[in-house]
Amino acid sequence: MVLKQDLSCPANSFALGSRHPIAVVKHKICEVFAKIGYTIAEGPEIEDDWHNFEALNFPPEHPARDMQDTFFIDKNPDIALRTHTSSIQVRVMENHRPPIRVICPGRVFRNEAVTARSHCIFHQIEGLYIDKNVSFADMKQTLLHFAKELFGNHVNIRLRPSYFPFTEPSAEMDISCDICGGKGCNLCKYSGWVEILGCGMIDPNVLQNMNIDPNEYSGFAFGMGVERITQQLYKTKDIRLFFENDVRFLKQFEAIH
Repeated sequence: MVLKQDLSCPANSFALGSRHPIAVVKHKICEVFAKIGYTIAEGPEIEDDWHNFEALNFPPEHPARDMQDTFFIDKNPDIALRTHTSSIQVRVMENHRPPIRVICPGRVFRNEAVTARSHCIFHQIEGLYIDKNVSFADMKQTLLHFAKELFGNHVNIRLRPSYFPFTEPSAEMDISCDICGGKGCNLCKYSGWVEILGCGMIDPNVLQNMNIDPNEYSGFAFGMGVERITQQLYKTKDIRLFFENDVRFLKQFEAIH
């Protein structure tokens, strides 16, 4: 028996997928910095001690080298899953001379407890700018421009003194919490502010490690967690939702391009 097909019948519709919110926000961040002259650099997720720690001015006794924070490969203290995308910055400085202006997106790994605010796997975007006469004011204005481009002109920022081995002086940047409007919630720890990135002027020791003369060049670096920013943009209070692949959650982003 021959089955006849009615070619006039409409075709079956196919359900369209959606981009993951982390991928959407990562693309948005990269676009903001691309407009002001930053290029994208990438690197390996498995790194050696030099690129992940030593070149970035981490002393041997630094807590980040402890097994509680780092996933080492086969218990080898010299090979580990990268704990930040700063290792990409090291590779860029090794292979390029100033002026350097790059952003480094990628997935990173830290041996931490999984909670509503943190995860052992997350995504970072780090930035690096090196040239003559680069100042802290240049960094602040760059990050203020980024915050207003991404979150809107209504957003406020604040810089708090901090410490990172590879920058001096160092700071952490907060933005006003969009989820609670500054009233306080579990994401902002009821402070009205959410930390989204760390930043600072590149330590002269790091420049010397890369054979860049700190007397001639200066620069700044910054690093942000994509998940934390995505939570702010889409009012998501639990970071674990981004990793559970729950279709009910992901379908909410079908209209995002």
